[in-house]
Amino acid sequence: MKRSNKTAGTSFYNTILKATPQELIDALGKPDYFDNTGMSKTNMEYSLETSNGIHFTIYDWKEYRPLHMDERIEFHIGGFNGTQTEEAKWEVISLWVNKLK
Repeated sequence: MKRSNKTAGTSFYNTILKATPQELIDALGKPDYFDNTGMSKTNMEYSLETSNGIHFTIYDWKEYRPLHMDERIEFHIGGFNGTQTEEAKWEVISLWVNKLK
C-alpha cells in the first residue's frame, strides 16, 4: 500500500473501519492530514492506493471534537465505487493484522 494523489472525487459508499487513530497510525504511518482540533469535518485523513491500484481515502467524519488516540471510532473509506472501498478496507485490515504479529 502506498500514498496516492489520485483520490479527488472519491465518495463514501457505506464502508467503514472501526479503529483507533493510533491503530491507523501504527498500520499506515502518519496521516496526510492531521488537525485534531475538532474544528473541521475531519481530524485525520489518508489518501492511499492498494496493491491492485485502487485509490481511496480513510477519514473520520463529523466528530467535531478532538479524537482521543486510543478511542475506537468509525472511519469512513471513500472510493470510486463500493466494491473498491470494500477491497481497500480488507487490504488495510490485512496490513494492520500483519503489523501486530
